[in-house]
Amino acid sequence: MERNRPVKGSYHHDDRTRHAYFDEQKSHMTKRFIDLGMRTNVVFACLVATTLAASPRETPVVRAIKRAKAAVVNIESQKTAYGDESLFAGSKGRKVNGMGTGVVIDERGYIVTNHHVVAGVDSLRVTLVNGGAYTARVVSFDKAHDLAIIKIKVSQKLQIMPLGTSSDIMLGETVIAVGNAFGYKHTITSGIVSALGRNVEVNEKQAYKNLIQTDASINPGNSGGPLLNLEGEVVGINVAIRAGAQRIGFAIPIDDARRVIAKLLDVSKLDSTWHGLTSRDVKSGKSYKLIVDSADSGSPAAKAGFQSGDIVTKAGNIDVSDGVDFERAMLEHQAGDQVNVTVLRDGEQQTLALQLEKKRGNSSSVSGTVTVARANNNERESLAEKTWNVLGLKVGKLTDGTRTLTGTKYRGGMRVTEIRPNGPAAGNGIKRGDILVGLHIWETITTDNVSYVLDHPQLKTFGPLKFYILRGRETLYGHLGIERVAEK
Repeated sequence: MERNRPVKGSYHHDDRTRHAYFDEQKSHMTKRFIDLGMRTNVVFACLVATTLAASPRETPVVRAIKRAKAAVVNIESQKTAYGDESLFAGSKGRKVNGMGTGVVIDERGYIVTNHHVVAGVDSLRVTLVNGGAYTARVVSFDKAHDLAIIKIKVSQKLQIMPLGTSSDIMLGETVIAVGNAFGYKHTITSGIVSALGRNVEVNEKQAYKNLIQTDASINPGNSGGPLLNLEGEVVGINVAIRAGAQRIGFAIPIDDARRVIAKLLDVSKLDSTWHGLTSRDVKSGKSYKLIVDSADSGSPAAKAGFQSGDIVTKAGNIDVSDGVDFERAMLEHQAGDQVNVTVLRDGEQQTLALQLEKKRGNSSSVSGTVTVARANNNERESLAEKTWNVLGLKVGKLTDGTRTLTGTKYRGGMRVTEIRPNGPAAGNGIKRGDILVGLHIWETITTDNVSYVLDHPQLKTFGPLKFYILRGRETLYGHLGIERVAEK
């Protein structure tokens, strides 16, 4: 029993040992608390620094504008307005200034805006956010959907508008409108999405379907500008306001607009090259896909091996989200150029070599509502070729103009030198020797006058092109069919 009793004083020994242990732990804990305190102070200091850096003044709206503003351009236009349809007796008309907004969709200077912003204009001027100003030309337009592509010639790459989707836009969601409101460049307003799927009739000639309604202030000059979400992504193209109402504006959903823009950029129309790929956009939230439907028989796409169901992810150096990106990748290439296209097929990535070819006949599937306005370049038809192909006649300088026009109200004209059999001019009774004194609302004194009319971006919308000729002392007029203009 004695052997099993604790050794005398052993308890006190154990107690001292325990006190020493506690003292040691206390020392460690104190050190840890000190270290923790230091770390806490460091973390707190970091939090303070972060809070100071992310000022409460920098709201989501501010951040969205910072991201998107460089891709918004201001558009100024000038057109000639006439009090009546007479272009004779020295009538010059009056100059009318207009304004609008555009969105950069390609770094080479391609910009989307509304058709009504550029309709019938004589000149266009684009101003970037940095103040740089450029002359612009109309590339193509779709009057029915009120969209157009214009282009400026730039030496530096432009910032492209961040792409959003209207597939998941929400009622009450905050949106931002940016534009040239009443000529006040880069005006910013914000509001909410008031309604979706609005059908709006502006007049007997223009109606819209499936518009986004917003109470973000939209004013004259905002047309063609972006409607942004809080991530700085474009979700709509501002297009119209309700006259007499307060804060009722409308925008074309960006998913609808991009399908039209892809047609406006179709290379078979703009560059006369052909790829033969038919595809569709599929967008849901942050998921953007361009899915191949088919490749035309014998087309470059068929030869490259495209198959139905392929998901196009990249073309050339452009990441592909939809048909606009794909057409952008093909733009400004010539027949024979190869563009490498990356696709996902059954979950595996493949690269296909797409070699563009020269456009064949009716190889384009673009809607007939799309009209192309040709630029001045080396491939452009000469005036003689265009008047022959489009009007069915040739014209020359009126060498005896003063004597011939004596006693008339005309300032000048162009002598008809040749008529194409079975052409529009022949079918409307124009004869060799007649003097062409006017087309539509413009007089035709020089070749530049004739060229202006035939190259006018709205030529096809004139309907039958009205002409005026002088035969002897008698003025005759009629109408020329211009249906072939869109194919030029």
